[in-house]
Amino acid sequence: MIRNNLKLTAVLGLPLMLGGCVSTPEYAANNAGFASVEAKMAEATGKQTVWVQNQQQARAVSDRVKTLMAKKTVDVETAVQVALLNNKGLQAAYADLGDSAADAWQSTMLVNPTVSVGLTGIGTPGLEAFKTVEGMIANNILALATRDRNIAIADTLFRQAQLNAALRALRLAADTRRAWINAVAAWETVGQLNQAQAAADAASELAQELGKSGALAKEGQAREHVFYAELAGQTSKAQLEARLAKEELTRLMGLWGSGIDYQVPNRLPSLPQGLMKRDLIEAEALQRRVDLQMAKLDLEATAKSYSLTEATRYVTDLELLTGFETEREKEDGEVTTETTGQAELEVVIPIFDSGKARMRKAELAYMRAANLLAEKAVNVRSEARSTYQAYRANYDIARHYRNSVVPLRTKIEEESLLTYNAMITNTFELLADSREKVNANLLAVNAKRDFWLAEANLAPAIYGGGAAAAIGETEVAAAAGGGGGH
Repeated sequence: MIRNNLKLTAVLGLPLMLGGCVSTPEYAANNAGFASVEAKMAEATGKQTVWVQNQQQARAVSDRVKTLMAKKTVDVETAVQVALLNNKGLQAAYADLGDSAADAWQSTMLVNPTVSVGLTGIGTPGLEAFKTVEGMIANNILALATRDRNIAIADTLFRQAQLNAALRALRLAADTRRAWINAVAAWETVGQLNQAQAAADAASELAQELGKSGALAKEGQAREHVFYAELAGQTSKAQLEARLAKEELTRLMGLWGSGIDYQVPNRLPSLPQGLMKRDLIEAEALQRRVDLQMAKLDLEATAKSYSLTEATRYVTDLELLTGFETEREKEDGEVTTETTGQAELEVVIPIFDSGKARMRKAELAYMRAANLLAEKAVNVRSEARSTYQAYRANYDIARHYRNSVVPLRTKIEEESLLTYNAMITNTFELLADSREKVNANLLAVNAKRDFWLAEANLAPAIYGGGAAAAIGETEVAAAAGGGGGH
């Protein structure tokens, strides 16, 4: 005769009842959270970015990059778009977003119960195989009690990962735009020096011929020759800097092999007729800066974690163990079986650790996050103001060189050449005027470059992704010291 205790069904059903039915959340999607990154990039840059996760997508991106690079001379918008599609470091950042989505998905799942089965009395004479069967299922009650809060924290961290991926894309777009400007400015500097060197070469040959006829003293000949030699050295250095600037752009666009056979324009665009109005740039930055939104989410996650710490202050490990015990006995030659349900609750008693230290650490973490957020808001305002001031000031400086300095230096050189031909001006004065004309042209190129860099910093100041060191930076005076190029 076999007697089964009905407690067995209830005991074994408890863990399943606690577990419930968990549906597959949105985090399980392959592109979980990437739509917000795409939208942010479209708003901030007007460009598209993709997350490549299979060979078909990789081929599609490769084909599009080849189409974009079909024009051998790459403009700035094409360079930014290629970088957003082809940069492998950006793809690694998107993989980090997928990793965060997987963590958030994991947080929605219940902790797997632990099942144990034990047999006693194996081989007892007169019984079949064993005497007693014990089964136990352990469920972590603390994990169940704090599940909703853990999910909320994981969701906050996931949203922060979304913003971080967008920030990486914004930074890449800004860096690529600045690299293109620097590369084009470097080649424009080379062009200016080549023109000056051609004129100096002609003057050097003329000086040599005049020296043979005795019309020009050796001192005058030497001045002509050294002017040409110095320009040749400056031109070689400028060419090296231009090639290195182009290599930086190539790296950001993720190009290699035959993909590097492209050109950039030899001149930067002319200055615009007027400036963009950004009177509300502070408000725009406070509303749209991705890094500021990340700081807010960090504070939110810390606050949720603080509440979780408070809730589990006195209970750090709580498990419910449910199970059964089946015992077999033999009386008068008949084997009987009795099954009994069991339940155990395990909890750590906070005799030595009351949780006060953990509470203090949580409070300090919250205070740290709050102060960092306040500092970030102050810095964002200042960076926005500084960026717009640099944009306006660099425009005025570049226009001043274009409209005043270069025309005046050109006029001085022309007049000096006329008086030199009339034997009024000596060779030294003519060369000095030619040097100053070269310097003025180089300073004008640098001023125009600084303006376009300042213009490129406007979007990062509003959306994020810029470098604080680049704000307001100007290099106009760099060429003043020795007439050097870029």
